[in-house]
Amino acid sequence: MAEKSCVKRLQKEYRALCKEPVSHVVALPSPNDILEWHYVLEGSEGTPFAGGYYYGKIKFPSEYPYKPPGISMTTPNGRFMTQKKICLSMSDFHPESWNPMWSVSSILTGLLSFMMDNSPTTGSVNTTVAEKQRLAKSSLAFNCKNATFRKLFPEYVEKYNQQLLSEKLAAEQVSPEPSREENSSLMSKSVGEDVKRVDAVQDRRKAKKESFPTWMMFLLVSIFGIVMALPLLQL
Repeated sequence: MAEKSCVKRLQKEYRALCKEPVSHVVALPSPNDILEWHYVLEGSEGTPFAGGYYYGKIKFPSEYPYKPPGISMTTPNGRFMTQKKICLSMSDFHPESWNPMWSVSSILTGLLSFMMDNSPTTGSVNTTVAEKQRLAKSSLAFNCKNATFRKLFPEYVEKYNQQLLSEKLAAEQVSPEPSREENSSLMSKSVGEDVKRVDAVQDRRKAKKESFPTWMMFLLVSIFGIVMALPLLQL
């Protein structure tokens, strides 16, 4: 259980963080445990992490601020291992260098700065720029699969939904249109089919005109025969 001085200190730092947020960082304590904080680092422009959103946790000891916290990252990022403690001068990897005057804000500022650096450390990984950029692009989608992330950071879930909508609209607008040659070919084909239909109708009409019913021919022959026979009957 956290000591009273620890709880008061963290509550005070949260109020200060809300009043003066750290640039490119959002952080807040868990609703059920003030010793567990959740953060999101936003990748800085001009770095391989640009456009990325990196979710992680800070776990404070009950003796804070006299002992340092443990820091880990959940989002694949190409800089640190996920779900592993990150070695920083202000983390529990180096309790000998910890300064009780440091705050949550200074911890987050140091973490963001160290992430943009390439210095190797315990828990770091070595990846290419292209890999970091790929992970940055997919980071928000990865985070939104996490129930805790969705609950604590609804603004990022909304951002992700807007991205999906924008991508869908862009895909619809970029749907391929027929080229000038294809349009010309389709028009020629359509005209050709219209001409064929007109020719077929005319052929049918012509056939109707040219055809002479057999029964009409038989009737005319019969009438002609009767007319020729009338003078003979009068004799």
